[in-house]
Order: sequence, then structure tokens, then C-alpha cells
Amino acid sequence: MRLNRIIERENILAGLLLLPVVTYIVLFIGFPFVMSFLYSISNVTIGNPEFKLVGMKNFVELLEDQAFRQSLINTFIFTSVSVGLVLIFAQILAELLIREFKGKWLVRFLIMLPWTAPIALGTIGFLWFMDSVFSPLDWLLRTLGLLGKPGDLLGASSNLYWLGRPGLAMASVILVHVWRLLPLGTVILLAGMNSIPKEIVEAAQIDGAGYFRRLFHINLPLLFPVFGVTVLFSTFFTFTDMTVVWVLTKGGPPPHATQVLASLAFLKSIQGGDLAQGAAVALFFFPVLAGIAAIVLRLVKKAVVT
Repeated sequence: MRLNRIIERENILAGLLLLPVVTYIVLFIGFPFVMSFLYSISNVTIGNPEFKLVGMKNFVELLEDQAFRQSLINTFIFTSVSVGLVLIFAQILAELLIREFKGKWLVRFLIMLPWTAPIALGTIGFLWFMDSVFSPLDWLLRTLGLLGKPGDLLGASSNLYWLGRPGLAMASVILVHVWRLLPLGTVILLAGMNSIPKEIVEAAQIDGAGYFRRLFHINLPLLFPVFGVTVLFSTFFTFTDMTVVWVLTKGGPPPHATQVLASLAFLKSIQGGDLAQGAAVALFFFPVLAGIAAIVLRLVKKAVVT
């Protein structure tokens, strides 16, 4: 009885309920973050057990590293283009899925499939799809007369070499990542569209507002906070992702045409053995993502208040 009375006290019950979350944050987020910071200001490597603080030396060397600068540019391109495409296509799919039609459950299942499937497995499928010799996409383009002969729109080469040319490699990486994130963006926007009061939409229809007028004057303004959430999640998932890049191109074609910060951190720390440099690269995520989160949340808060 005494135990029940203690648990029923709100402050104690709140602490007990928050304990698993706090433990998770401390063990799996707080501790690795502290270790990353200590590694980034040290000279620690896999083969050298000596731990010596070197201050900001690793960060200075990174700023002078061409691979880091190229990876930083690639990361912003990869993130901005991917998030922009996810927002556009997710809005289109949400507009379609909010309507009633036969086979709607099947369409929803197919759209959600990329999110439920292991990303490495799906990316390996795309690796075959974009193969430099046996690509079915190139075969389709040759069949349509767009590739393989002099004068064809995409050139006389028998293959496009999707992952072997810098521009096409970056486009391919973005395409696969958009395919992966599109289900998440669609579900978030679909939930937001379902929360819009039907009375407002019906009143606009009675007043003679067409589809595009309802879209730009009703749906999009009311969905702005939801767009903010979608941008936030998509940015975090994209900025810190390395699976798609590593499976498809491993940062190539040389020199670092598709290398992003996450893959560079893995390359330096795990494959290169320089834990200090890898930690310095990874630690760069924190101020960038914290700044993006602060801006997006401020805009969302302002939109909700107004």
C-alpha cells in the first residue's frame, strides 16, 4: 500500500516514466557525443593507444582538406535537393491518397514498402539497376531509341554509366534517397491533410474556389507546420545518412564526387583508423543540424501563432 501511494504521487510517477527515456539519451546519445568531442580534440587512432589533447588541430586540418570541403558541398546539395523533391512528390502523393478509389490499400502498401524494407537491401537492388553493363534501365533506353546509336538523345554509348560519371552518380544517389524518404514525407503530409477541417474546404468549394486556389490559399498555409516537421525529419535523415552513398558509390567516382560528411567520417575513422579526424567530421553535424532545427522550429512556431 505504501508503495502504491508513493507511485501515485505525480512527481515520483513522472520521474519513473521518464527514467527509460533519460537513460536511453544518456547512454546512446550523451555518452557518444561526449566521447566524440574528446576524440575530436585529441590524437587518438586505432593503432595508437596514447591519448593526448591537441586542441583544435583536427578541425584546422579539416578546413584545409579538399576532401572535407568537397564533402561539405556535396552534403548540402544532397540534402537540399533530396528534401525539396521529397516535399514536392510527397504532397502530390498525399493529394492522391486522400481521395477514395479502388485499390487504395494496395497503393498505400506499395508506397510504404521502401520505408519498411532494409535500406541496404533496397540500395543493392538499385546498384544492379544502375549497373554499368547489365543495367535494365539502359536496356530500356536503348529499346526506346534514346541511347546506343549516333544521333540518339542520350548519346551513342551503349550505357550511361550511372555511377561512373560525377553528375549522374550524384543524381542517382539523390534518386535512391528520395525513393527511401518519400513514404515518410507522404504519411506526415497525409496526416496533416486529414486534420484540415472539412468545413473550411466545403465552404471554399461553395464559394467557387477551384483546386489550385484551395491548394495555395487553404491547404498549403494550414499545412505549413506539417511541412516544417517533414523538412526537419527529412533533413536529419539525409544529412546524417551514409548508407545510400556507401553502397552505391563509396563516395566516388574520384575525386570524392559523391562523398558526404557521414561517409567521410566513416572513411577516416573506421577504414582509415584516424578516430580523431573522424570524430571531428562527425561533430560538425551538431552545429549545422542544431541551427537548421532552430530555424525550422522558429518558423513553425511563428506560423502557428499567426
